Amino acid sequence: MRIGDLAARFGLATHVLRHWEDVGLLTPAARAAGRRQYDESHVARVVMIQRAKASGLSLEQIRRMFEALGGAERRMVLAEQDARLDEQIRRAQESKRLIEHALTCETPDFTECPRFHQLVAELSPRSG
Repeated sequence: MRIGDLAARFGLATHVLRHWEDVGLLTPAARAAGRRQYDESHVARVVMIQRAKASGLSLEQIRRMFEALGGAERRMVLAEQDARLDEQIRRAQESKRLIEHALTCETPDFTECPRFHQLVAELSPRSG
């Protein structure tokens, strides 16, 4: 299939696939009359790239994962991202606690609420 067909299959612009080629994520199977040709293995590759991006991996991390020499190296890239996601989730949960309190606070202005101030203080960096 041609680049336009592959791009259309995923709702992507062709320049996205060209960029992924430029950064080493995707390589056409062949060229016919100067046009990139792709096969079903490229469909799977695009799915992996999209899922990796959705999990927060950068294109560089995805390239490192694809170029890794084995499963252990690939898992190392994923373990790094897993730790980043854990930290993002922790921060989001902290923010959610503040928002939930603000939404249910009986004080007319939650910014004047002692409990809200306590929650904010718990999240403030310690001086030291």
